[in-house]
Amino acid sequence: MYGSLVTQLIKDFEDLKVVNQQLDSMGYNIGIRLVDEFLAKSGVSGCQDFKETAEVVAKVAFKMFLGVNVEVSQWNTEGSACSLLIYDNPLTEFVELPPSAYGVLWYSNVLCGVLRGALEMVQMRVEAHFVKDVLQGDEVSEIR
Repeated sequence: MYGSLVTQLIKDFEDLKVVNQQLDSMGYNIGIRLVDEFLAKSGVSGCQDFKETAEVVAKVAFKMFLGVNVEVSQWNTEGSACSLLIYDNPLTEFVELPPSAYGVLWYSNVLCGVLRGALEMVQMRVEAHFVKDVLQGDEVSEIR
């Protein structure tokens, strides 16, 4: 179903950068609603800092909604930026990008929007973007 959505966006907009923006925007709208369900069902109480929040997102939220474990790594020295490594992204199963999409289309960009939207609802403004993607030949998908 997600693949059909991405395909339709590509047909509608043609410009893959615009498709990335649309996926991010859709994800943002999902995230601002999803956070309520997460807080109600997970039993997680308030996190003390960004590092704890990143761990909860990686280990609890991704597991709850996508059924995958995500690794938090590559913290900057200030502790204000990290990477989320997704080894088994269910959105990319059975998907192949056309060569024209390499380096331009971030197929799972909806996840970046979900992160932004959900974290904004708990008073954390973040930027999130893909820097690696298994669909583009990388060993792991990485959101920074």
